[in-house]
Amino acid sequence: MVRPYAVKGRKHKKRKIEKVVEEQKDEVLEAEEEEGVKEEEAGSGGEAAEAEDERRAEEAVEQMAGIPIMPPVEGAKKPGVIFVLEKATLEIGKVGKAFHILNSDEHAHYLKKQNRNPADYRPDIIHQALLAIFDSPVTKAGRLQAVYVKTDKGVLFEIKPYVRIPRTFKRFSGLMLQLLQKLSITAVGKREKLLNVIKNPVTRHLPANSRRIGLSYSSEKLVDLNNYVAAAASDDVSLVFVVGAMAHGVIDKEYADDFIAISEYPLSAACCLNRICGALEQKWRIR
Repeated sequence: MVRPYAVKGRKHKKRKIEKVVEEQKDEVLEAEEEEGVKEEEAGSGGEAAEAEDERRAEEAVEQMAGIPIMPPVEGAKKPGVIFVLEKATLEIGKVGKAFHILNSDEHAHYLKKQNRNPADYRPDIIHQALLAIFDSPVTKAGRLQAVYVKTDKGVLFEIKPYVRIPRTFKRFSGLMLQLLQKLSITAVGKREKLLNVIKNPVTRHLPANSRRIGLSYSSEKLVDLNNYVAAAASDDVSLVFVVGAMAHGVIDKEYADDFIAISEYPLSAACCLNRICGALEQKWRIR
């Protein structure tokens, strides 16, 4: 008996459909494999790029003067001083394709476009103030206990007393940029945090037995600083001086025990700090 042609045709048609389905499955599997390879390559490329960025950031920090620490001194257990520098203008901005610490000299055009006053962006003031502190004989004698800096945006960070501050403003700006992005800067070859963003308010980090003294030209209490420090300094009390690190404005005097003026004229932060360190050197007989 001969098979009907219709039955034979259906069988061939079924085989053709199965063949097409198998080919489609193979194509889908090949496409999935290719996508997997691409994702792995993209993932490895992203990880490599991230690792490269971290390596470059670490190299940039290591190249900055200010990360190496100074050798310890024998006067660390003697009465000391703490400085709080308020309203420092340290703000990060993306100018072009890179991030910078905004300053009035280099980014005046960018700041004007953002409807901001370039005169308010003076990170050089905090740089000069820190150099005045860390270059003083008070610090070299081991009497500096800590330095706290509070930015005008409310970010508070601590600087250890044995840090070497970068001498040039460009390196200092790079260091501050790294600090505000990574929230801490460690010593070369060590895990110790030399600069570290900490929680507000600053009073939680100050010793209980401390005398907090705010300085401002607007204060009605004009004092002779040498006599004032001689009377205020003692072996049991740590002196805390609060100084403004901004071009214009007044510091927060709510947590200050005393609010004084040290000159009949408005002085820069660096000049005030030099006077304070000089009075402390005279009091503690540091030569």
